[in-house]
Amino acid sequence: MWVTPEEVVLLKNALKLWVTDRSNGYFLLQHRRGHGDTGGKITGLLVGALDTVLDSNARVAPFRIVLHVPGSQVSWIIASGATIEEVQKHWKWLEQNLLPYMAVFENKEDAASFVQGKVKGLIAEEVLGSQAAREDDPARFREDLARFEQRFGLPQREKLVTHYTCCCWKGRVPRQGSLYLTTNHIAFYSFLLGKEVKLLVPWAEVTRLERVSVGLLTDVIRVHTRRKQRDFSMFLNVDEVMRVMCQLADIALRRLLDSGGLTLDQTLQESTNITKRVLEEQALRQYVLSLFGLPRAERLQEVMPCSVWTPHARCHTPGTVYTTDGYLCFSSREEGQCALIIPLAEILSVEKAESTSALPNPVIISVRCKRAFQLIELLHRDELVENLRDRLRALHWKQAMIREHDQRKKSTISAAPYYTFCYDTVQSDEEDSSVIISDKALRHTVHTDVMSSFHPSQSDAQNKTSNMEQVRERLWDDHFTEFGRGVHMFRTDKIRKLVALGIPESLRGELWLNFSDTCSSLAAHPNYYADLLEKCRGETSIATEEIERDLHRSLPEHPAFQNETGISALRRVLTAYAYRNPDIGYCQSMNILASVMLLYTKEEEAFWLLVTVCERMLPDYFNRRVIGAQVDQSVFEELIGERLPELAERVPDLSPLASASLTWFLTLFVNVLPFRSALCVLDSFFYHGIRAIFQIALAVLDANAAELSTCSDDGHALMILTSFLEQVRHEDESHVCPEDAGASPHVNITTLITDAYEKFGGVTVKHLEMLRSRHRVQVLQAHEDTTKDNALRLVTPEVSLSQEDLSELYELFKTEHFISLYWGDGVCASSSAPPPPPLSRVAAGGSSERYVVDRAQFKSLYELLSPWVCGTHTDAVAQRAFTLLDQDRDSLVTFSQFAQMLDVLYCEELNEKIRLLYRLHIPPALSEDAEDSSPMKSPVLSTTRPLYVNLPNGERKSYEEQLQQMLQDLSKGKEKNEEKPLPHMNQREFIQFSKTLYSMFQGDPDEAELFQAIGMVTSLVLQIGEARHRDRPPAEGESESDDGWSASFEQILASLLTEQVLVNFLERPVHLSGKIGDAKPRQYRERAGLLMIQHAAAS
Repeated sequence: MWVTPEEVVLLKNALKLWVTDRSNGYFLLQHRRGHGDTGGKITGLLVGALDTVLDSNARVAPFRIVLHVPGSQVSWIIASGATIEEVQKHWKWLEQNLLPYMAVFENKEDAASFVQGKVKGLIAEEVLGSQAAREDDPARFREDLARFEQRFGLPQREKLVTHYTCCCWKGRVPRQGSLYLTTNHIAFYSFLLGKEVKLLVPWAEVTRLERVSVGLLTDVIRVHTRRKQRDFSMFLNVDEVMRVMCQLADIALRRLLDSGGLTLDQTLQESTNITKRVLEEQALRQYVLSLFGLPRAERLQEVMPCSVWTPHARCHTPGTVYTTDGYLCFSSREEGQCALIIPLAEILSVEKAESTSALPNPVIISVRCKRAFQLIELLHRDELVENLRDRLRALHWKQAMIREHDQRKKSTISAAPYYTFCYDTVQSDEEDSSVIISDKALRHTVHTDVMSSFHPSQSDAQNKTSNMEQVRERLWDDHFTEFGRGVHMFRTDKIRKLVALGIPESLRGELWLNFSDTCSSLAAHPNYYADLLEKCRGETSIATEEIERDLHRSLPEHPAFQNETGISALRRVLTAYAYRNPDIGYCQSMNILASVMLLYTKEEEAFWLLVTVCERMLPDYFNRRVIGAQVDQSVFEELIGERLPELAERVPDLSPLASASLTWFLTLFVNVLPFRSALCVLDSFFYHGIRAIFQIALAVLDANAAELSTCSDDGHALMILTSFLEQVRHEDESHVCPEDAGASPHVNITTLITDAYEKFGGVTVKHLEMLRSRHRVQVLQAHEDTTKDNALRLVTPEVSLSQEDLSELYELFKTEHFISLYWGDGVCASSSAPPPPPLSRVAAGGSSERYVVDRAQFKSLYELLSPWVCGTHTDAVAQRAFTLLDQDRDSLVTFSQFAQMLDVLYCEELNEKIRLLYRLHIPPALSEDAEDSSPMKSPVLSTTRPLYVNLPNGERKSYEEQLQQMLQDLSKGKEKNEEKPLPHMNQREFIQFSKTLYSMFQGDPDEAELFQAIGMVTSLVLQIGEARHRDRPPAEGESESDDGWSASFEQILASLLTEQVLVNFLERPVHLSGKIGDAKPRQYRERAGLLMIQHAAAS
């Protein structure tokens, strides 16, 4: 391969590590000293070891071409290769295309520059359109890619993402080499003292990634699989390597495993799009979405350092501005100090102001509420302003189109509104077809005396609560005056303190909508909720049934949900969301959150607030496996060890504490705290996001650390936490519950939240996103283990295979499925093959099968595992076996079907094995128009062989008598085991049956005896069929071309049983475990090799 011209290292020249094979006036063709030496000569070993230590590429290519200017001390490497043929091809090109023109140059340095320019041009042509074209350093990546393909021989669809130099540890022995990270695998290569080491670990087998300390090494990345672990160290930037590995593992597992509804970004769905730069952009995008709580569909556009004028601080605050499709956001350098979220829909204009020394490159952003924001120190101000204006124009045009559409819609309907926006749900006969939506928060519909029964209080306490509400309202009014009101208010430390005190009842709904930016979704989708209700009215599904079951369990003590008014509103919100997002539908705990939202917002606002929580603030929490909540539960367990080391030291197993927190995260503490206290937690959640729940959960454990350290069992710990949470009170409730007198002292919720911020403020969004990426791998693999256990549990009663063999067989089956996803569907099929199979299928009996294989994948597995090796005829037998197993004709075979077939081949009695072989040669396995692609000739069948058999007791018995006795025995066994009789086999099918038997014996030590025995059997069966045909009257409608010859399964079985050598062969024990052990290394090698051959032939 051509390489970017690089000066030859003088040290290597001095040590004479290269030997010149050919030379001319300008070029030298050299090979590495010691290359090709046999017997492990010391020269080759030392040179290889020196390359590994001194060269960052782990092993230097053994051949190269050097540009050498006569009379100069400087030389350049311009080509290298793994084989002499590859380098000779480049040498020939140089002699034909460059060498004749070198004499034209009078200056030798000009000649050298000419050659270097030509080589760089060749490299640029090769890079254009290849994987390397999208990399930051295409030339260097091209060289890394060439080495990776040479060393591991994987198909071209195996996309290399990046490459690092590192050490892989085997015990206490480090091996210096190269770590290649691809979209599907971790690959490591090392060559040291003549020993070559190759590791290839699929991401699908990685169960955990962690950074550990091993001895004096503090930054070791440990990769866990189900069988072993690997340690890698000596990275220049271990943080970057860990981030990339976590991202690639996360992407691969989302794509390959049952991710329980986890979505994968559109950019990452095609593995060829994944590059190191794309991963960096995705990591930053995910951080920005989580930091500001933006919609998951937002794409990050510009990221620029700048400073924003903050009127409350009377100064410019330095930080970073982030722009997306629909937002402009700002975050200070210290996360949480100052933040700003401005929806583009709120922006009126973006103007450039005059730049001065005090205000360099200023930009003024005006919003609808007659406020303006000043940004300065923007390095690419013109580009930012122009892009923002383009997006604003597109947004304004879209809004105008929506308004025009709404006006046309209103003009086509009657003057009487179709939807009645009132709260009273008592419908008259005339309006019983209308959808009635509440325009009030539910708490405003409950009479004061009813609310007082929900919050019993004395008059003085009531007055005190009212006074404190008024104080909080004044504080918020002052804050609005100084920091702004609405989504685009400045979010600073002061607002955090106000939120910790609790939001006033009169402002809670408004601030929840603003903090979460739900109001933007509401404004962007007018009439969406009403239209949705009309569409889903009358629809029934599993989700609606679950909703009906949980309606009366949602805040049952609250008066707002003790009547049909509140229940109806809750039903509408949950049903509308289930219809909007069928992937989630309905999940328990959604009813509790929606109930609280309905108390403080209008019905339509509560719907959009639920959308925001489920799809933006708690992504993946409410899918069918609550993956997101389980990931955060696992993250919380690690945070306990990080932030509460004393508790972690005294409680070795933290998993019970983390498990107890699952309800906290799913219901945001609403189910475990007193209602007023839970509202304060929700206030913090809508302002800070999920980070607030982590911090408060840590504060709860910290407050009970002493008692938890002395717990005797998990139940005791749960009781401690439950009792503590029940005593958490809002300051307004300090005098409200006289019946609690004498109980444990109350804990103020404001104090708890403040302690959480102060003690655990270091739990940042960036840190949480990093932990989530790593722990998602563990959670997905845990679910995969459960899927495997369920599959094996369903199959085990149906087969006699050992659990160990069945488990290994499942892994092979799964790997075969993955290989198709890795490298496409053309591994064993033509280019016109159908698209890759779906990830799962419902098998017979209603059980879900996670993995299935198509015909090409089944053929590969059959060749690897079948004990019936038929040589060139194996392909035909595999095709028939697939057709036989594909009972529902969807061109897919499940694991249970495949396992049951192998169970017959390895564990069943001889009769069942022959039965299966028989079924492979009759319809539907062998169709009438099927052509035999096997090059093997049909066996010569004779009908003149002597028909007698020698019995063990010395008697001589005719085949007719012997067969008659065997058929009687088989009929008795058939009476005991009622099975549907198999159809008779015609002569063509029997010839194919005999051909398969002949192919099974090739290469066997008893091949001659087996051939003679099968000849006897075929001759006998042919005679039986002919005799039966002579005695049978012609069937009605039988064509003249049909000879009417046929033989039954019992006749063929009895004939085979007369030949002991055949019986011995078919009953010869073959161990499945040995076959599986041989299949594991062959599976990758053979499939990859075949695909590469197909690609080469296609090109």
